[in-house]
Amino acid sequence: MSKICSVVCLFHMTDVASISQTVFTFIIIIYSIILHEVAHGYAAYVQGDETANRAGRLSLNPISHIDMMGSVIIPLLAFLTAGTFFGWAKPVPYNPYNIRTRLGQAFVASAGVLTNLFIAIIAGIAFKVLLVQGVLSNGISEALFIIIGVNLSLMFFNLIPIPPFDGMSIIQALFPRLHIRSNVIYNPIYMIGAIIVASVLYRMIMPFVGNVVSVLLS
Repeated sequence: MSKICSVVCLFHMTDVASISQTVFTFIIIIYSIILHEVAHGYAAYVQGDETANRAGRLSLNPISHIDMMGSVIIPLLAFLTAGTFFGWAKPVPYNPYNIRTRLGQAFVASAGVLTNLFIAIIAGIAFKVLLVQGVLSNGISEALFIIIGVNLSLMFFNLIPIPPFDGMSIIQALFPRLHIRSNVIYNPIYMIGAIIVASVLYRMIMPFVGNVVSVLLS
């Protein structure tokens, strides 16, 4: 999207015991972020906006989406210092003037979180099916939990209604009078404050979400 796409993933690694699991988690985070971004661009594309397509951003190639600071340096520093993955991908370009309706713009804004939700649901269904069939190994179970955890983290973090996160983009698409000027959103001081507030809200929400997921998968 044309705004800063604050695709942030906070995923604690305290339960990840091996290097292979850490690598797997990092790959899932990267591709979950990429799919989130591609979903924004594709949602705009099917409604007539070819900006992302022309920029080569409807691709699953990580090179097309990696932001050196947000996708490499900061995630590595966060992991090495705090055991947490924190990062973002390059924003997908998007021209809202090519989208005819407010609902269309809201769909573009929500496409990323809907994609993360869809991935989590598919992983959850796979978990339940394998569990019922009695063929769910510990390795597969852990892998599916990582997929579910990463994508639910991305979804709920981005749904927090603070600009420039997707939650606020959805609200602004439906209610244009609530639009906040870009010079405010792009202010580094504001961004730091927004991330801190969103992180606090995220940490309050996710334990409840984790409990619900555990009940549903048990």
